[in-house]
Amino acid sequence: MPQLSDEELVARYRTGSLGQSDPHINELFRRHYQRVACWCLRFAGNRDRALDLAQEVFAQAFRRLDSFQGNSKFSTWLYVITKNHCLNSARSHPSKYEVSSEILLKEIPDSFGLDPLAKLEQDGAVELARRWIQDCLDETERTVLTLHIHDEMPLDAITRLLGLRNASGAKAYIVSARRKLQEAARRWKARHEAAR
Repeated sequence: MPQLSDEELVARYRTGSLGQSDPHINELFRRHYQRVACWCLRFAGNRDRALDLAQEVFAQAFRRLDSFQGNSKFSTWLYVITKNHCLNSARSHPSKYEVSSEILLKEIPDSFGLDPLAKLEQDGAVELARRWIQDCLDETERTVLTLHIHDEMPLDAITRLLGLRNASGAKAYIVSARRKLQEAARRWKARHEAAR
């Protein structure tokens, strides 16, 4: 089954009659559970609540699998369900959430080839990237960057998902975010070189 795309797994599930124990459903769950749980964790800020949310998301997604039309990737469809479920849950039970806008993107230091970051321990680099993202980017830039780099979502899908109306869509936010992060890295490097 690893050679089948998500969309092919959905199609095969629809033609079968094995129900929840269907191997195609199990494969979709195996492929996407970790990512959904991470999305839920970023939203909820609490590991136990995130795991509960992820289970609820998959139950909801599998109940609604017939509504998947294939107009987007399965992962995009699943992300929309995750986002909506988390938002609805937060509205219903606001006391259960420790909503955090911090986003952990281990890829940021490597993405820009910043030599000084290579000298830091991984934890230090991640903390530095987190601080730059939090301090330098606005909420939309943080969201677009996370969806594109961390969750590997295509820019056109992000543009539709977030309802971005500007001419360049999500790409404009990626360009702006990278420019701001590169400037933060330049300032950081200059400070550290001056301190030597």
